[in-house]
Amino acid sequence: MFNNITDDDRGQVGIGTLIVFIAMVLVAAIAAGVLVNTAGFLQATAEDAGEQSVNKVTNRVEVLNTHGTVGDGDHIDNMTLTVRLAAGSDAVDMNETSIKYLSSDNVVTLTNSTSATATATEFNLSKVTDDDGSFGVLNSMNDRYEVEVNTDAIEGSGLETGEQVTLEITSRTGGTTQVILTMPQQLAGKTQGEPVEL
Repeated sequence: MFNNITDDDRGQVGIGTLIVFIAMVLVAAIAAGVLVNTAGFLQATAEDAGEQSVNKVTNRVEVLNTHGTVGDGDHIDNMTLTVRLAAGSDAVDMNETSIKYLSSDNVVTLTNSTSATATATEFNLSKVTDDDGSFGVLNSMNDRYEVEVNTDAIEGSGLETGEQVTLEITSRTGGTTQVILTMPQQLAGKTQGEPVEL
């Protein structure tokens, strides 16, 4: 009435299936580990890129006002910019800040002067207000510095009336402030050393 069904290969098929299953689990585990590591690396890279992008936008200076100094022969021999931190900016070290000077005849990158005067390759920094005595570092919204650019040394004879200069002030983290200055149309009758608004 009852037939005994026997299959000698049944155990072998079960072991083979188990081996394949374990192999699949191991492959999946390795793939998951690679994906997790890749995701962590991408997250860290994205965070770094985001932080650098924020620094480039926020960590910069703001130019409050500008004026020039009349030199011999109706030229502007020096330009002075009053700067402070831009809103939302972290501290900006002016010792590590560069200024790209661009006129119709010259392109120069200026760094902070190691002496007390501005030259053809360096700008000069002087204090207006500094809350904590950290000269050279803008770390408070109350800090003010004057940046002097020697146009006479750069151009050879200063800037004439109507000439235009572009200054790009770039902090160490890449935050950039651009200022376009046009020399006054009327310099005749101005005395040497007289300041004029730009």
